[in-house]
Order: sequence, then structure tokens, then C-alpha cells
Amino acid sequence: MEVTFRIRRYNPEIPGKDKPYWQEFTLKDVEPTDRVLEMLHRIKWEQDGTLAFRRSCAHGICGSDAMRINGRNRLACKVLVKELGARIQVEPILGLPVLKDLIVDMEPFFAHYRQVMPYFVNNSPLPADGRERLQSPEDREKFDDTTKCILCACCTTSCPSFWANGSYVGPAAIVQAHRFIFDSRDQAWQDRLDILAEPNGVWRCRTIFNCTPACPRDIEVTRAIGEVKLAIRGGKRDGIIQVSQIETH
Repeated sequence: MEVTFRIRRYNPEIPGKDKPYWQEFTLKDVEPTDRVLEMLHRIKWEQDGTLAFRRSCAHGICGSDAMRINGRNRLACKVLVKELGARIQVEPILGLPVLKDLIVDMEPFFAHYRQVMPYFVNNSPLPADGRERLQSPEDREKFDDTTKCILCACCTTSCPSFWANGSYVGPAAIVQAHRFIFDSRDQAWQDRLDILAEPNGVWRCRTIFNCTPACPRDIEVTRAIGEVKLAIRGGKRDGIIQVSQIETH
């Protein structure tokens, strides 16, 4: 089949291309099961070597090739041509500064990530037998879903609240905080709740639900945000809420 790609281009180093513009490329002999990332490689290698985009593992694990494909945040390495049709539009994810073509500056995103203390904190002595700190399957299940985050930024850059206010920590940072807040072995959960209770924390979420379908790892992002909100209100982290308990703010 023949597929036309419409790609958002931008190169601040070249006069005339230092403002965003659209460019089309046509590829022939495309298989329905080809991935968008493979097609971008073909464009770069066969038609225009200046096309810039990030990619690494090509297996949906590193999250580096997040981009907006036909109006949705996706990983280019996971989307098949047959899911999109003969015309495919590709542009950078929204809400972050564009450096070149499909490459955005991820530093604001990672600054919010660092803000929520995304690491395990436990200053108690290790168990006397020298083994790791054990945890029941029930306790692990409380945060198992949020351990799947690959920091691709698909959820955060699909969020209108983040588009409107870049100071909002965003869904991905809250997901990362959730993973440690609900870990029964962690001792800094209250510190993270205090951080997320600030004006640009979790209450900036308007429960629009863009984040959950944007996640390539199928994390229930909005649910995790709702659990953090309830933990802040209740001042505790035990228990798992039902979807019907998530309140809108």
C-alpha cells in the first residue's frame, strides 16, 4: 500500500525553517503491519536525512519515541499502519518546548518527576537475618499498576491542565509518587502527600481522563490520581478505593 505522512517540522538553526511548518512524504510498498517508527526511519534514510526524532529500544519499553500520531499521544514503535490508514499525521507531543521537528525538551517534565521524591525511603535497620524488607502480595497489589510507568510523558502532555499551566506536576509525576506513597515499606509517603497537596500538585487535575487512554502501558492513571487525592484528604495511605469513590475537582 501507499501511505502519505504529514509531519510537523521545525529547525531553529535554518532560516525559513525556524517556524513550525508541515511537510508531506509518500512511502510505497508499505505493509499494514509496519510500525510508524519503521516508516519514520524510511523517510529519514531514503528521503530526508534532516528529519529529527527520538528513538531507542523500539519495543515500547524506553518511551523515547512518544509523539502525537493522528491527534493522539502514542509510541511510534507500537502503532501499526493498519490502525491509522493511508494518511498519517505526526507531530511533537504538546506542552513542552520543541527543540527540532519531533524532539521536545524533556527537562521540565523530569523536573516535576524529581520534585515528588521518586525513590524508596526507609531509614530503619535492615532485618536481622539480612534479607530484604518483605511485603505481602496484598500490599504490593496496591501500587503494582503504577510501577509500569516508563516516563514517556504521553499522559502528562495529553493533559489540558498541563497545557494551561506548565507548573502543574502532571499525571506522570503523580503516578511516580503513587508508586511510593502506597508502598507499605516506604517512610516518606507523608512528605510526598505534602508536596502534592500544594497548589500545583494533584488538585490541578480536573479529571478529564485524557491521561488514561494516552498511557501505552495501560496504567489507570486517573484512578491513581484519585487515590492520591483521597489519601491527602484522609491523611493516610491504606486501602484501595473504588472507581465510584473518585471525586471530581
